[in-house]
Amino acid sequence: MSTTSRAGEPDQTSEGRRQGLLDRLRGKAGPGGEEITRRLLAETYEGAQELDARGRQSRPELEREMGGVLRLPEGVGLDPEDIDIDVPTDETMILNLGPSHPSTHGVLRIMVELEGETVLRSKPVVGYLHTGMEKTGEELMYHQGSTNVTRMDYLSPFFNELTFSLTVERLLGLELPPRATWIRMLMSELNRISSHMLWLATNGADIGAINMLVYGWREREVLLQFFEKVTGLRMNHNYIRPGGLAADLPDGWRDDVTAICDMMERRMDEYDRLLTGQPILQKRLQGVGPLTAEEAIDLGLTGPLLRSTGVPRDLRRDEPYLAYDQVDFDVIVGEVGDCWDRYAIRFNEIRESVRICRQICEAMPSGDYRTQDKKVTPPPRNRIDESMEALIHHFKLYTEGFRVPPGEAYVPVETPRGEGGCYIVSDGTSRPYRLHMRAASFANLQGLPRMARGALIADAIAIVSTIDPVLGDVDR
Repeated sequence: MSTTSRAGEPDQTSEGRRQGLLDRLRGKAGPGGEEITRRLLAETYEGAQELDARGRQSRPELEREMGGVLRLPEGVGLDPEDIDIDVPTDETMILNLGPSHPSTHGVLRIMVELEGETVLRSKPVVGYLHTGMEKTGEELMYHQGSTNVTRMDYLSPFFNELTFSLTVERLLGLELPPRATWIRMLMSELNRISSHMLWLATNGADIGAINMLVYGWREREVLLQFFEKVTGLRMNHNYIRPGGLAADLPDGWRDDVTAICDMMERRMDEYDRLLTGQPILQKRLQGVGPLTAEEAIDLGLTGPLLRSTGVPRDLRRDEPYLAYDQVDFDVIVGEVGDCWDRYAIRFNEIRESVRICRQICEAMPSGDYRTQDKKVTPPPRNRIDESMEALIHHFKLYTEGFRVPPGEAYVPVETPRGEGGCYIVSDGTSRPYRLHMRAASFANLQGLPRMARGALIADAIAIVSTIDPVLGDVDR
């Protein structure tokens, strides 16, 4: 069974491909092996999700996978005469990278077609987690939402909580006390350091610098200990909430942050000598997986991937939120858009975040850490034992929630991986009618086929690493 593509060429359906595969295997399974082969195919074949052999794919489909075009609008066909596809005469091999965890940064499956060790095509396959957090969020009251979204990008949970809270506050028309805003900014920048430090560790392991894996985890542990001191948890904090924060900073926080900044500055100088000037690291990253600015923009890439192409796009500066317009920092950009630029950007962003944290320590205002609007803020814990009204207020707020006026809002923030945002549609109840999170990791994975084309299989590992995807955010 076959159909005709828009370009006028025969194109087998998924069922036709499956039958063709079955026909080829039927003669190899031996006596009585046909039923075994059929059962195995039924269990493992994924239809259009599969990266099929190039001989059984239409030209438009093949061209899209190879990255020859970035988009194919509906109704637009490709002229076969204008397409130059280098189809090798020798037999190629299609295999899977992942979805085992090592070097794929989560349950990411990448189907690649290889000619020797050269990647001809690649196709990221996601969906192995399917947590359904956005639909879950539509069943939770607004004051419960931070508990849900914090688990999406589990390496930068404060940013999930921040974008969700900012969106709810925009719908409510809330204005936060200055101290709450500056504490949010402090925790976000410390979280950016911890996320980039973990990336520095795992990227080192992916390309053979195993010692960096130990050092990076060690530095991140210091930051997690501070997070636990502030929020009570090392990860998935539920600390940034609509209306402010769960608690104020503990006594001695300024000394802790200053010590962290001093330590990170010393460590980054050491890692600069250890890694940046290392010839092996340079050869593994320089010129690998390049992108142009036009390609990055067309593919919807953000964060270090976009900035590596020379586009100085950073929401903290271009669309300031919190108090980023009151601190000084540099937006780090690259030129070539390769793995080396992406490495250098994250490396230097750690230093810029340290610089921001020092300014926050000096400028932190006093005052409340959450709004005193009783519609969204529960009474102080000690008042519940003293006042019946406070007890009723607390009970009503946590059993019924607070209502958000009808409307819709989207607020983006600059996460360690790029633009992350929260889109909420409110119908006037205490639960979102619709909730959608804009995950930078999901969008950035679109660039993989383009970056990996023509690279070696070992380079593909480095490319995935410099994309820095978090699959909990992709499969949210």
